[in-house]
Amino acid sequence: MPNIQPLESLQRENEGLRSEIKKLKSRKEYGLVWEPKSEQVVNLCKKKLPILIEERSKEIENKKENPTNILIEGDNYHSLSVLNYTHKAKIDVIYIDPPYNTGNENWIYNDKKIDTEDSFRHSKWLSFIAKRLNLAKALLSKYGVMFISINDIELAQLKLLCDDIFGEKNVEIMIWHKIPEESTAGQGKMKITHRFRLDHEYILVCYKDKNSLKFNKPLRLKKVKNDYGNLDNDSRGDWMSCEICKSDEKSNLNGKNYYSISTPSGRILKRQWHFSYNEFLDLDKDKRIYWGSGNSVPRLKKFLEEPQPTTPSSIITNISQTEANNELRELFGSKNFDNPKPLNLMKWILEISSQKNSTVLDFFAGSGTIGQAILELNRNDGGKRKFILCTNNENNICVDVCYPRIKKVIKDNNLKYFKTDFVDAKPTDQNKKKLVDKSTEMLCLKEDCFEQVKKGQNFKIFRNNQDKYLGIVYDDSGIEPFRKEAQKLNKKIITYIFSLDDSAREEEFEDIKKLVDLKPIPAVILNVYKQIFK
Repeated sequence: MPNIQPLESLQRENEGLRSEIKKLKSRKEYGLVWEPKSEQVVNLCKKKLPILIEERSKEIENKKENPTNILIEGDNYHSLSVLNYTHKAKIDVIYIDPPYNTGNENWIYNDKKIDTEDSFRHSKWLSFIAKRLNLAKALLSKYGVMFISINDIELAQLKLLCDDIFGEKNVEIMIWHKIPEESTAGQGKMKITHRFRLDHEYILVCYKDKNSLKFNKPLRLKKVKNDYGNLDNDSRGDWMSCEICKSDEKSNLNGKNYYSISTPSGRILKRQWHFSYNEFLDLDKDKRIYWGSGNSVPRLKKFLEEPQPTTPSSIITNISQTEANNELRELFGSKNFDNPKPLNLMKWILEISSQKNSTVLDFFAGSGTIGQAILELNRNDGGKRKFILCTNNENNICVDVCYPRIKKVIKDNNLKYFKTDFVDAKPTDQNKKKLVDKSTEMLCLKEDCFEQVKKGQNFKIFRNNQDKYLGIVYDDSGIEPFRKEAQKLNKKIITYIFSLDDSAREEEFEDIKKLVDLKPIPAVILNVYKQIFK
């Protein structure tokens, strides 16, 4: 006899199906929808876990006391995965110049060049860029910002994608006027596909939290620097004076911040000030108020060497694409890379967005312009900015262009050169031990400790120029000799200890617990990868 379901059961099942269909239809009422495409380099991470290995022959060491910069050769999805462990929420500025999907580039997706005849070219591009932007967002600090160069082919799609990832309120667009009106460069060679001459590109600006970031005023121009002096010999250096109140004494009696102050000569000034009375007192206590002569209205001192908030124009002018080609010719004798970005464009972006100790990432590093821009800014203002450049080596771009360029201009800074590599992902004890044995570069990068000061039986100790120490214990047999060395060193050591579980084996360091900050490996790495590759 056939098994017939009761009517009530069928009705409940029908309602359940209706509910699921309704959820699917309402899942995304507005936004960008595309057909996701699988990617070989992403699928590889289901079987293999990315790590770093150092190419010691390419290390550049000039002055140990200066920053160590990083160049990673490998697919940027794998590099970003590693950086999600080493640099989560530590990157202040990201700039990228991804493939524009023009069909004329050598953009490869799953070992195949993507051309204009590919009916899924936009879906492939979005699948490609979305995975990387999601990984990159996690790297940004609270005050972090990402700049993305793009043209009109993918602008609309990229804007919607960034709205989804960063939030619509955290995404803005700048226009770079890259070809001066009087220029006729390249016009005779161009295939006519537009009715307008394309003199511009776009730069999307994506904030981790727009309300937490203020842009700095760029100070590269001499005519700006000439406005500064040091009338009172302030130890903080040259400054210029700025208005801090309305000029009319009765500007707004009922307005915000209307109050009286007394000058050093005893004169009483009533004004509507640009900040509260308590803020005024704090600025005066910090000697940031310049009183001038006895009858002068006080002004605010703004120092040349301190970041100054500004609101840049959304249109970037006076920086030509031609500059970039000439810069490469000056370094190499020929232009050996297509469509590089101008050094002045990169310097302008970094001047408004970075601080003197910022860490800056470019994971489509290409010819390495960002690296050169940071090195030059540091020389100009005494900064300690560091860069991380990530690029694959298609057409030898990394070894023939990016690395040689950095080597030519680095002078007084340092560079570590890494390649991405892999260990098996299957969670066996043997594979966990392999990951520990190959974790050294990742741990040194995370803790910014590269100088090896002790190598013993299954342990190593590193330090940096801020007297920070890193210890790595690779096996049980390394515990006791490491303990003895830690006692002799008598310094606080961030210690990564081999463990097959999440335990940091605190009981074995009980008597020297004040000297070690224990972390279990590979668990600390695997926990991050579980989130990324789930």
